[in-house]
Amino acid sequence: MTDQASLDAFMRKRYRKERRFKLYGLSAILFALLMLVLLVGTIFSNSLSAFHQHEIALQVNIDPARLKIGEVRDTETLTRAPYQRVVRDALKAEFPGVKGRKPRRALNGLVSNGADIAVRDAVLADPSIVGTVQTVWVKTSDDVDTYLKGQMTEVAALPSTEALTPSGTSGDVTIETPGNALAYSINAQIAAGTDDASYLLSINGGIIKLDPSSANGPVLAGTVLMPLASTDVAQAGAWSLTAYLTTQGDRRISDQEIAWISALDAKDRVESRFNADFFATGDSREPELAGVWGAVVGSFFTLVITLSISFPIGLLAAIYLEEFARKNWITDVIEVNVNNLAAVPSIVYGLLGLAVFLNFFGMTRSAPVVGGIVLALMTLPTIIIASRAALKSVPPSIRQGALGVGATGLQTVFHHVLPLAMPGILTGTIIGLARALGETAPLLMIGMVAFIVDVPGGINDPATVMPVQIYLWADSPERAFVAKTSAAVVVLLAFLISMNLIAVLLRNRFERRW
Repeated sequence: MTDQASLDAFMRKRYRKERRFKLYGLSAILFALLMLVLLVGTIFSNSLSAFHQHEIALQVNIDPARLKIGEVRDTETLTRAPYQRVVRDALKAEFPGVKGRKPRRALNGLVSNGADIAVRDAVLADPSIVGTVQTVWVKTSDDVDTYLKGQMTEVAALPSTEALTPSGTSGDVTIETPGNALAYSINAQIAAGTDDASYLLSINGGIIKLDPSSANGPVLAGTVLMPLASTDVAQAGAWSLTAYLTTQGDRRISDQEIAWISALDAKDRVESRFNADFFATGDSREPELAGVWGAVVGSFFTLVITLSISFPIGLLAAIYLEEFARKNWITDVIEVNVNNLAAVPSIVYGLLGLAVFLNFFGMTRSAPVVGGIVLALMTLPTIIIASRAALKSVPPSIRQGALGVGATGLQTVFHHVLPLAMPGILTGTIIGLARALGETAPLLMIGMVAFIVDVPGGINDPATVMPVQIYLWADSPERAFVAKTSAAVVVLLAFLISMNLIAVLLRNRFERRW
């Protein structure tokens, strides 16, 4: 009886341990999934703003005299015309009151340095528009785009509860109120710790920057940033007061620039549009012009070279070592070195490429052909190990049956063993290529960190790859590159997921049952 009780207690204790072990395992899996969801969610949330870009509609006078276009209007002449002139003329016509070199420079900074490209493309698409006024949508600068996306300053809209009367339409003006509600709203913000905020009053079609130090009575002082249409009384609800809580010195856009953008926005001349150029252009110093296509093409060329070299060499080496090589100390040394090479840090391969392919052979620096060779050397041990494991998994009865019916050794391997091992070989190869796609260190050593604007057209053209592009953008000081970096990571993840999906499809396609 005592022995049975002891046995029951032991079994209960063992079952409790099993339940705890299952709980620990389930908790670990859930924790890993939570971290994965958090990581992917953070990347996607940070990347969303990179997929849309704000643009401004400008009334551009495509004046042939300003563009130095004569009677001969061939493609070369139209391409080389200085379209930046007519873009600046359009901004000047939009805000004719802007005088002085510094204010005009700030006004021109509302649009991207590549705004002339949009005008040029419109002219090249239809040369007959030369000499006419056209509405052209151009990209805003990265600072303006960041502001419009709400990433530069916190904004608070203050209540509009009483009538206001401005004393003038330009220059320094005063705002008369029947009560103290306006001053009370400003002082409430100051009391909340935002005493250095900017207060912009939109009234009678213009914008006034209020002086918060004058908010002590029914009359407030301010400076007109955008001229008012009249000095009429603005009833409650007909005006708006916005507090920009980040001080002007701590943001990259001034109150005057905010006033210009607000004036354009009030005319429905500012829109957020899908940023198709992000997927169609190469790198740029300007965040709003930077695209990922150049890095995608460079990665594609590099992986093609990597696959072309590493797969056939790795597969043949695995077949020889597994099926034909005699087991002696030489093959043991080869196996040990192959296993050790698979664990060598990737930067060592970069040093090898720098010393051999660039310095000794004099190959093109920052070219996909060099990057592909370096990554092929890095992935070769992985492919050999994966291919040998796949070949070893084929049952010996397959070989014995083939040899029993008179097949030679080569026929046995290539007609019977290799087709059965191919799913595992392809899976290992694509996993090796996926690792190569994410490598940065060896490519930095061979110069693929260079700033490349043009999309490469071949394996010898200067290029960069996705991981290096992400590294470059992450190191850039402009805030707009933060979203670009996350968006590039999303593209890289999509590339990797596609490669793994291809591995699964190939494995299912070639898999055979025995």
